[in-house]
Amino acid sequence: MKVLMVDVDGVLVHGRPQDGLPLFTFLERDLGLSPERLQQEFFKPYWSEIIVGREPLMPRLESVLSKIAPHLSAEALAAYWFENDSRLDHAFLDALAHYRAAGIRIFLATNQEHMRATYLMKELGLAAHVDGIFYSAALGHRKPSEAFYALASERAEASPSDIVFIDDVQENIESARRFGWQAIHWTGEIALDAALAPFAARK
Repeated sequence: MKVLMVDVDGVLVHGRPQDGLPLFTFLERDLGLSPERLQQEFFKPYWSEIIVGREPLMPRLESVLSKIAPHLSAEALAAYWFENDSRLDHAFLDALAHYRAAGIRIFLATNQEHMRATYLMKELGLAAHVDGIFYSAALGHRKPSEAFYALASERAEASPSDIVFIDDVQENIESARRFGWQAIHWTGEIALDAALAPFAARK
């Protein structure tokens, strides 16, 4: 293992910072917008293009909100969204530091649009813990597409066989393995050291 690729949501980040509940659990109470309506009117028709960088987040979000929640600005919803999806697993980050200190390069490998990717690195401070981020909107492809893994490998300047990948989505694990990455399906049931033990000695 020379490179460790780590997913974000479901691995490093787990919902609301105060309780870990899904980020939109109290959206209607807090901002007067039904999560189901937001899913139907925004995420379902537009997210597939936004997440791979073919459409910017804010103009589309503003357009949708003007119809379904005119009292709510896109800026206010985005701030609520990012802040309520920011509970970091500090034990996981501490464990990552051990491998990085040993010379293993660590990158985030995640499906994100541009604004949240920047928020994760700057506002949440993940830039201090990793060597970089490979995310879908910047690569133009999302996991589980093979192109995502190919571009991430190329930009990390690493052979697929030298990469270990951690993700909580089984489909992403299977596609990464087909591409040649070694991969761990993360459930949080064991410590990172135990999960990486089979790979840590491989140089």
